[in-house]
Amino acid sequence: MFQLIGKDAATKARRGRLTTGRGTIETPAFMPVGTQGSVKAVSSRELHELGAQIVLGNTYHLFVRPGLDVIRKCGGLHGFMNWDGPILTDSGGYQIFSLAKLRKITEEGVRFQNHIDGSPAFISPEVAMEIQATLGGEIAMVLDECPPWPCEYEYAARSLEMTHRWAERCKMEAERRKEENAQRPTEEGFPQMVFGIVQGATFGELRRTSAQTLAAMDFDGYAIGGVSVGEPEPEMMSAVEWSEPHLPENKPRYAMGLGTPPQLIELIARGVDMFDCVLPTRLARNGTAFTAAGTLNFKNAEFTMQTGPLEEGCACEACRGYSRAYIRHLMKAEEILGLRLLSIHNLHFYLELMKRARTAIENGTFSKFRNAFVSGYQARPEAVA
Repeated sequence: MFQLIGKDAATKARRGRLTTGRGTIETPAFMPVGTQGSVKAVSSRELHELGAQIVLGNTYHLFVRPGLDVIRKCGGLHGFMNWDGPILTDSGGYQIFSLAKLRKITEEGVRFQNHIDGSPAFISPEVAMEIQATLGGEIAMVLDECPPWPCEYEYAARSLEMTHRWAERCKMEAERRKEENAQRPTEEGFPQMVFGIVQGATFGELRRTSAQTLAAMDFDGYAIGGVSVGEPEPEMMSAVEWSEPHLPENKPRYAMGLGTPPQLIELIARGVDMFDCVLPTRLARNGTAFTAAGTLNFKNAEFTMQTGPLEEGCACEACRGYSRAYIRHLMKAEEILGLRLLSIHNLHFYLELMKRARTAIENGTFSKFRNAFVSGYQARPEAVA
């Protein structure tokens, strides 16, 4: 159940609350990405300490490894990864997009070669819902096709029509499972929620049609998909702007796979409630830390003698106890602790950014906060020394 608590007067920013059987999610919210049942380099205990409200798992990756038998034996994905909070599982549509050379898409579903061992596999809308019911997350995503960028209008239109038919099949399968008591409830009285996914590539007419079509199907929430697939940032923002006005106000909106800190703030201003992104942990593994002033690459020599924290005023474990010089040393020495500390710091930064956005919306100061943060953040390429 989603409750809209408040709205910013000058933008479309929203303050909401999504209730699940395993906890309440205060929105806007960031979901750390645990593609294979693990947020890379960070334990479940550390995620709780960081204030993570919900994590993301991936249907495709968990389906091919370790497989449903293992996860079922361990009591579902929560028991398997030792996480007692809410989980959202992506249906695998983006992975199908990325496996273009290994898959064949038909109305029935997607046949593909397992990227691990090359064995044949098949996912249909019904199979996607079956897998996600077995994983037992609080939120399941419909199966969709994510068109490439760029693509022709005709291709995007045909793809969208099939995505809508797949969405309807996903919803019917989820309803069937509820009726037969075959779908695993996440907790007593809280059956698994299902989110539709708006597609339409970079065409405003298709995005509008998709949002309206899915809204009529009455999903529990709505994602805006097919963004951050290589398109320029203005086109990414346009895709959200074309979709958002046609989505129900009383349901959560989720921008999939986004983004940099300024992008998240700009998307909150456009009415988005939920986000996931691999950047905090991916860039940490490359030696990069997020700060309010932009990114810092700790493989660079400039940090060799700096004794201060990663970011002044940050309350994360890395900033409380370790210097820039030490973290620079760890990264150059290829010590695992270095990437762990940077991962913890970056996740803290993203989660704290969402908390600050929520507070600003509540206080009626979001526009001021948005302008100050976006103007002060400098995205810059980092030369590695």
